[in-house]
Amino acid sequence: MTEMKRVLIFGGKTGWIGGLMAELIKKDAGMEVFLADARVEEREAVAKELDEVKPTHVLNCAGITGRPNIDWCETNKPATIRTNVIGTLNVADLTNERGIHCTVYATGCIFKYDEAHPLGSGIGFVEDSEPNFDESFYSETKGYMEQLLKCYENCLILRVRMPISDDLIHRNFVTKIVKYERVVNIPNSMTVLTEMLPASLAMAQKGLTGVYNFTNPGVISHNEVLDLYAKYIDPTYTYKNFTVEEQAKVIVAGRSNNELDTTKLMADMPEGIVINDIKTACELCFQRMKVNLTDLGWLPDNMPAEFKRS
Repeated sequence: MTEMKRVLIFGGKTGWIGGLMAELIKKDAGMEVFLADARVEEREAVAKELDEVKPTHVLNCAGITGRPNIDWCETNKPATIRTNVIGTLNVADLTNERGIHCTVYATGCIFKYDEAHPLGSGIGFVEDSEPNFDESFYSETKGYMEQLLKCYENCLILRVRMPISDDLIHRNFVTKIVKYERVVNIPNSMTVLTEMLPASLAMAQKGLTGVYNFTNPGVISHNEVLDLYAKYIDPTYTYKNFTVEEQAKVIVAGRSNNELDTTKLMADMPEGIVINDIKTACELCFQRMKVNLTDLGWLPDNMPAEFKRS
């Protein structure tokens, strides 16, 4: 197992998770971090950067999710393929050729509740489960991408879902849903980044490879998340629910709802890493968010318009 000394991050200059990972690594005096200039779809440029930097580890945080959401991918399929398929394979293949450990921040939005994994049953999809959700082009590409990534023995593939952070950056799941007039109320597995990103670094340091469901244990519903938002951030906030069928009328692509089983993740987690169940993790996240937004001067009553429902 190669000691983690030099880390090259694809998606570190402009990406959300990549930027957070870079800040995390900078706090460790024993590691150097490099933010890739090469775009992942440009194979020769990626190869050149790998050979120049000579990283011990690579983090691939590059990917297209679309703005403002994955509906964008439905009308931009070539661009989605270029980054999410060709680019991801380039990084996996080139790092494999060079014997470099590669962590891929992938997605768990490739499943939906079904007869074998009913809503509310507590039976989650495991790492070997075959993707059963392709109702969005984004998820479709991610589903078959994962099958190909499994062929690379150097890759650690992390299934992130509905990532939550303790700020209100536009990528934050919370930031997205607070702007909606109506939300579906379905329990889901989610990833609280403050807890999970340090875990991903520890997993890479340990040399783990293969697929992992990368969420906090358990599920939490949209309503429960928004109730925490009202509790800690905006006591005047209200929302309404609608059904999946009603939601389908106002979106272009389907949305994944599922529970992922975290037994393997928790069993293999390096010592000293604390991962709370999702409800505890979210409560703690909103407590930190309240402090952060207060320090920014946004709370109690100075929230920028861009973070409010229009």
